[in-house]
Amino acid sequence: MHVSFNIADDIPFALKESAEDFTRDIRFLSALMWYRKNKLSLGKAAELAGYDKLAFIERMKLEGEAIFAYDADDMEEVFADVARLP
Repeated sequence: MHVSFNIADDIPFALKESAEDFTRDIRFLSALMWYRKNKLSLGKAAELAGYDKLAFIERMKLEGEAIFAYDADDMEEVFADVARLP
């Protein structure tokens, strides 16, 4: 599938980005949004962003994004599982 939309020329300029960098950021940020909403897996988000999985994780790290977000219930379950280990 091909997606396109018009962006005013002054938007990348205002961000001090080339058109290529702007496009790469749009893809990354879109993938990140869908990943945060649990709509895409890490692998599918990486694919949407145009990265392999490890490169996507590295970019998330550079952006200060959590790779895995666990709520309190998830953490309780993890700790309960760990406590049952021999």
